[in-house]
Amino acid sequence: MKQHIVRIALGIAIVLFFLGHTSDRYHLGFINQLDNIIYDARLVLTMPRGVDDRIIILDIDEKSLQELSHWPWSRDLLAKFIDKLFDQYQIAVVGFDVVFAEADYSSGIRVLDEFARAELKEVPGFQQAYQKLRPQLDNDGLFAKAMKGRPVVLGYYLSNERGSRRIASIPEPVLPKGMFTGRNIYFTSWVGYGGNLVEFQKSAANAGHFNPFTDPDGIVRRVPMLAELDGAYYEALSLAVVRTLLGFPKVEPGYTEGGVMQGSYSGLEWLRTGPLTIPVDETVSALVPFRGDRYSFPYISISDVLADRVQPAQLKGRIALVGATASGLFDLRATPVNSVYAGVEVHANMIAGILDRKIPQKPPYMLGAEVMLIVGIGLLLAMLIPMLSAVWATLSSFIALAAVSALSILAWTQAHTVLPLATSLLMILSLYVMNMAYGYFVESRSKRQFTELFGQYVPPELVDKMAQDPEKYSMEGKEETLTVLFSDVRGFTSISESLSAKDLTLYINDYLTAMSLVIRGNGGTLDKYIGDAIMAFWGAPVEDAKHARNGVVTMLSMQKRAAELNEEFRAKGWPEFKIGIGVNSGRMRVGDMGSKLRKAYTVMGDPVNLGSRLEGLTKQYDLGMLVGDETRKLVTDVVFREVDMVRVKGKDTAVAIFEPLGMQGELEKKTLDELKLWNQCLKYYRAQDWDQAEVALLNLQRMNPECELYGAYSEFVAEHRKNPPGPGWDGVRKFETK
Repeated sequence: MKQHIVRIALGIAIVLFFLGHTSDRYHLGFINQLDNIIYDARLVLTMPRGVDDRIIILDIDEKSLQELSHWPWSRDLLAKFIDKLFDQYQIAVVGFDVVFAEADYSSGIRVLDEFARAELKEVPGFQQAYQKLRPQLDNDGLFAKAMKGRPVVLGYYLSNERGSRRIASIPEPVLPKGMFTGRNIYFTSWVGYGGNLVEFQKSAANAGHFNPFTDPDGIVRRVPMLAELDGAYYEALSLAVVRTLLGFPKVEPGYTEGGVMQGSYSGLEWLRTGPLTIPVDETVSALVPFRGDRYSFPYISISDVLADRVQPAQLKGRIALVGATASGLFDLRATPVNSVYAGVEVHANMIAGILDRKIPQKPPYMLGAEVMLIVGIGLLLAMLIPMLSAVWATLSSFIALAAVSALSILAWTQAHTVLPLATSLLMILSLYVMNMAYGYFVESRSKRQFTELFGQYVPPELVDKMAQDPEKYSMEGKEETLTVLFSDVRGFTSISESLSAKDLTLYINDYLTAMSLVIRGNGGTLDKYIGDAIMAFWGAPVEDAKHARNGVVTMLSMQKRAAELNEEFRAKGWPEFKIGIGVNSGRMRVGDMGSKLRKAYTVMGDPVNLGSRLEGLTKQYDLGMLVGDETRKLVTDVVFREVDMVRVKGKDTAVAIFEPLGMQGELEKKTLDELKLWNQCLKYYRAQDWDQAEVALLNLQRMNPECELYGAYSEFVAEHRKNPPGPGWDGVRKFETK
């Protein structure tokens, strides 16, 4: 065990990490989300499905709105609806998933009351008629009268929004203030409500809130059975309907004292009403026992009820819930079984689950069970896996995963209890991955050491690629279209003379490191350093379809990094520097080249030589960057300025050379205008129109005094005035030096 002590320690650390989440020391959102996903999948797979006709949803649907009127309907119509439900259809209990918070004046009763109090107050005949007619026009009174003495349960909502008001009336709390004093229970707490008119609340048999508990992922999985307002406790609509059906038995909290989480464990595990027990979680919410997808309960249009198109047997003795599915009224919820689910059907599932005693349980004490599971399995695997081979470690981890999953499934199917699974699964997988990774890296140490040693002779980036897939790459010479870069520090001799040996070493190391990081960051292969000079190329050993673009982007980035580095050098008291960079593309030989004593992975060919010449020509034009015509043709999203046509030493063919100005779309209008004038100036120059060229150069120098190219061309113009090139001149400048 001693030789595996590091892996065992890391394993225990992983166990403690997940234990911190399980024991509520901190919360990891992704674990909670995974638990929700597992719960949803388990719920959907085990739903009984089918249609439960004990609970009928009386639907305010499109058909009802067309046949009756737009919502809200007049209360006299609702009174007629209530009378039909109980007198004709003999419904057992009806619950409303709607709120009646405003008075109904559609009958004109408000105008009649005004006349009775004012203009017609002293008219005896009117007062007699008013007293006779008013009860018939009082729609709210008719609705309240229809509910009186009948098992009607109203709904209301609770709110927590800023500026929440208290609208109309809600029932008396089902449990009084102070009932749970001294117990650590996390009730959902509210500050406002939207209730029903006082006369409706007094006439109804009961009322309950229809607020679901929405999890952080926006899914409704549970309903608060008790919600706290001003310290008192109010029941959910589903619980109110069940209690009304049973004859209004009391709601009694059920406690299990003690437990493994003594400090925070409240003991409240269920609510009892009459013969029924409702399991609740730490927020006193019950999980909704969805029996299936939408329409798991019969839907009947309210217009069919009022028009007597429903057989009495369909409603007799049933529980009825009034809700809306019409467009604009549809109370939609996202649930585990469907992302678009009627809120009224959530209550129907809840009522059915309470009556059937099939509410899924997630009691607070399950936290203690999960802690023991994490500790037991976690410590066992943390000590066992390091001492096993890869095959046996894999098998052991698989067995642990299967055992935990089977335990969770068994708890769900046999006891309808939710045992959280995500933390255990992630912990087992983390222990397995950590041990496999640790073993892999330790076992591959010799290979890495060989790679580090081999990297002393060829570019490290080549070694890394070869190590990943050694059969794919070869150092044998071949001909490819590649891009090469050369860079050099201007006047490095004078810089070196101004620094001590120690500072010079630091200076050149900092410079080469900074530039090399830029090259490698853009996918370049570092070929070699020659003093302060750098050679790199793109397109080998790994193919790069954008090798020319990457080379040009690199030279732009190197100049930007050089400006930043100069600020750092200036702060150290070191001299500033300028660099010249040449980039060229073309067919060149690439491979392992050299002598029997030493070889290097490098490139050779005319395009390579031209790239080197271009770096040298930057001095002649006082520019920082030059690229060849082949590179310019391969790069379409960079703006270039043509600098000249040149014939370099050792070459008879003239080539165009260009300066990259920046990326397309990123240049200012001023720069584009300057480029336009420069192109015209170049035409004058090649046409030997020295006067126009000189005027254009003066304007260009005013536009951009810092561009030294214009000064160089002014000298070229002065030289040609003195020694005209003659009528056969092709505009090419010849250079005899490297």
